[in-house]
Amino acid sequence: MIENKKIIREEENAILVGVIYKEQTEDMVNEYLDELTFLAETAGAKAVKRFTQKLPHPDSKIFVGKGKLEEIRQFILFKGNISLVIFDDELTGAQIQNIEKELKVKVIDRSDLILDIFASRAKTAQAKTQVELAQYQYILPRLKGMWKHLERQGGGVGTRGPGETEIETDRRIVKDKISLLRKRLAEIDKQAYTQRKDRGEFIRVALVGYTNVGKSTLMNVLSKSDVFAENKLFATLDTTTRKVVFEQTPFLLSDTVGFIRKLPHHLVESFKSTLDEVREADVLLHVVDISHAHYEDQLNVVNKTLAELGAAEKPTITVFNKMDKYEEQAFDQWLQPEVKQEILNDLKQRWQNETHGHCVFVSATERNNIDGLRQSILNEVREMYRVRYPYKAEFFY
Repeated sequence: MIENKKIIREEENAILVGVIYKEQTEDMVNEYLDELTFLAETAGAKAVKRFTQKLPHPDSKIFVGKGKLEEIRQFILFKGNISLVIFDDELTGAQIQNIEKELKVKVIDRSDLILDIFASRAKTAQAKTQVELAQYQYILPRLKGMWKHLERQGGGVGTRGPGETEIETDRRIVKDKISLLRKRLAEIDKQAYTQRKDRGEFIRVALVGYTNVGKSTLMNVLSKSDVFAENKLFATLDTTTRKVVFEQTPFLLSDTVGFIRKLPHHLVESFKSTLDEVREADVLLHVVDISHAHYEDQLNVVNKTLAELGAAEKPTITVFNKMDKYEEQAFDQWLQPEVKQEILNDLKQRWQNETHGHCVFVSATERNNIDGLRQSILNEVREMYRVRYPYKAEFFY
């Protein structure tokens, strides 16, 4: 039976591998590998080398070309302390088996890495069940490639039975486990739905955004609570909800799991119940790390995910966070104040136009312009009360 264990040990040295397809540029793939580096660090591994290759499509057996795989193998032999190779795309079980046979080190893909991080971050029964379900769904189509002892079995009569029997046994066990986890998750979801219904007639505001943009820090600032926040990907897996009151106007504020590009399909499927908080929200606070070099791409990834969830048309305030870090990176000390201000004004005007005036620029850590954000939230919440609960709205002024 397949055992569910942490795949990455602390301080493992890793190689990252990315493929550049014809619709991609080298810069785009390097950006993806930057994110993969951060994911590896979050899981406890240190990325010591990157390999990229331009290919029209992945090789069905070893994903990359034979020459590139040999280049990776030679580097591992030369360094001597590499124990892990991480591919930025999803691999089949057979590909993992073939690559490991050549490289003689552990091989995982981006999905496996993200699942490992989620497993280490899951704290509640709901999150643990969601992650375990996603892991078993990931394992199921890869069972054959994961059976190492089959390598010792040659072809021909009399060699097929035992191996196939063990695989089929494991496949049945995994399928039964998936069925059991789905039932357990359905029960947890039912309880969570009941809890959400019991919250009363309050306007709901949900923080959404790419992972590691500062949602939890902003949650702490706005609700004066103590939600776990750190500079790592997926610091928050479980939805946290707090009652907040601005100028006698109460509402519920929820922090949700961060989005990321190439998020494994099984995780999206498993975390649908957690994302119900987004679907059922009245107002969304889309938090963006404006100091990130590719913040616009991250913003678009989140907008695409929101559209897939059916939440793209909800009233949304775009919160450009980490303005202190942005200014530190964008401006040097010799820049004239009036030039700096002109650049900032142009940036803000651009996004005011893009969001039709529904955006705010803040620094959650420095508490810059938090009052402006509170006012924007208050305006949206009061408007929602007028629409949703008009008989209540008159008490909030």
